[in-house]
Amino acid sequence: MAHVGGPVRAWRDYTDGAPPPMLQAALDCFVEHGYHGTKIRTVAARVGLSVPGLYHHYPSKHALLVSIVQFAMRDLLDRCESALAEAGPAVEDRFRLLIECLVLFHAHRSDLAFIAASEIRSLEGEARSEHIAARDRQQRMVDEIIDAGVAVGAFGTEYPHEASLAIVTMCTGVAQWYRLDGALTPEELAVRYDTLARRALA
Repeated sequence: MAHVGGPVRAWRDYTDGAPPPMLQAALDCFVEHGYHGTKIRTVAARVGLSVPGLYHHYPSKHALLVSIVQFAMRDLLDRCESALAEAGPAVEDRFRLLIECLVLFHAHRSDLAFIAASEIRSLEGEARSEHIAARDRQQRMVDEIIDAGVAVGAFGTEYPHEASLAIVTMCTGVAQWYRLDGALTPEELAVRYDTLARRALA
């Protein structure tokens, strides 16, 4: 992952980096039919494989879901780390770029983010625990910036924990409704969400 002093990934760039074909086929099916409503043969047919051919790569439908949510969280966390590396130490810059990063991801990767969030109920065992840990890590990024901002007087909220939860929920919720062919570009939406988020901290 990117780090301060090292190379900064082009975290705003979504021209490539989509899931590989088999995962994309499964993702499309999960979005259309839901995880439990998707048949493995439907995924196999979409990607042009037999069911045994698909099982050669992924031993179960659950394995496909696990790979999808892992892909989503790795991509999101990598982009967030790169955004923070670009921002530098100033707390307001870190907050602005992290909000921008969250909104851009959940707009550009709305299907991926939606399934990673909504199908957490379908994850089992260690995969579920790992996904929750990754989600909590992303939340802590925002928590730590808001706490630091309150400490130096940059943010005035009396309820930093609740404000952080509300802001992250607002940003991740973009995946539930945003469409790339809508009235606002992801970049325009990110600017508006930065304004909304700052008002929550005033």
